[in-house]
Amino acid sequence: MKNITFSLIAIMLVFASCKKKEEQAPPQGPAPFPVKTISVQDAVVYQEYSANLQGQQNVEIRPKVNGYIQKIYVDEGQVVKKGQLLFKLETQTLNQDASAAKAAVQAAQVEVDRLKPLVDRKIISIVQLETAKAKLAQVKSNYGSIAANIGYGTIVSPVSGVIGGLPFREGSLVSATSEMPLTTVSDTKIVRAYFSMNEKQLLFFNKTFKGATTAEKLKSAPLVSLVLVDNTIYDQKGKIATMNGLVDPATGNTQFRADFNNPQGILRSGSTGIIRLPIEQKDVILVPQNAVFEVQGKQTIYVVEKGNKVKSTIIETNGTSDLNFIVTAGLKAGDVVVVEGASKLKDDMEITPQQAKDAANETAETKNTTAKK
Repeated sequence: MKNITFSLIAIMLVFASCKKKEEQAPPQGPAPFPVKTISVQDAVVYQEYSANLQGQQNVEIRPKVNGYIQKIYVDEGQVVKKGQLLFKLETQTLNQDASAAKAAVQAAQVEVDRLKPLVDRKIISIVQLETAKAKLAQVKSNYGSIAANIGYGTIVSPVSGVIGGLPFREGSLVSATSEMPLTTVSDTKIVRAYFSMNEKQLLFFNKTFKGATTAEKLKSAPLVSLVLVDNTIYDQKGKIATMNGLVDPATGNTQFRADFNNPQGILRSGSTGIIRLPIEQKDVILVPQNAVFEVQGKQTIYVVEKGNKVKSTIIETNGTSDLNFIVTAGLKAGDVVVVEGASKLKDDMEITPQQAKDAANETAETKNTTAKK
């Protein structure tokens, strides 16, 4: 009986202790989230376009005569100069044809030389001499053609650049009608980035940059940047050099070309990248990119409403400015948006808003702190 009494007393003491701790623990309120109050401001907005890179010159090397590849003097990726020897085709058959053609020229010349004095002495008609001269001209032309073809067996580079692939090997039979070229020589001292704008983007471009003509608009357009496939920015700025004068009716796009110097050979023909066109805009709305998430392909952000409850809102964006999206629809000045932790939120969830520091101010404060140290 005593054991039972002691057990009851112990249970009551534990219960009382737990209840006291619960009474002492402060009630948990809504979780804090960093927020930002939307305001209009000036910013540099970047329009981005996918681009294909090509060398200033991409020259396909093709044979002008049929023959077997006797010797290949270059390798893939090798840098060559204009006039450098690339391939040697076997021309033994052509050499034999040339010998026969040369003999025919000699025979025709002998005939002309034989007939001349006979015509002078009026022994034969001048028509015979003229006929012999015509035959001489014909066989000379035939010989010249064969000799030229022999020269075509030696293939040199028409430009300076980098050798592409070598699909054929020594001993392969090639011809002037082969579908595949012997190789491609790409001049990459200047690399051309080709990109396209749709009709809406083209209209915006024409309205943004001054000029009555295409040349004037291109001249007033700013330098562009190139984002490489590893997401780094190429260290050389490019200039938009050309714009197609017509809109492709099949795609609705217009092609542009930006030129980049390539002194260190970092850019290669056939690569891809992203063109970033900077545009200064007045009175725009910016939101951090990490505050925006996608729902069914639509860009969404959480807006803080009455009672500090959040509501997901679909927005429309048009380009970026540093680490921010520029918002064209869905938000207005004075709106409060959640800038971090969107994955933890859901509609009508109550939060404790905490004003986040502006990224530019944080950067400035960090620089000032470092300078003081």
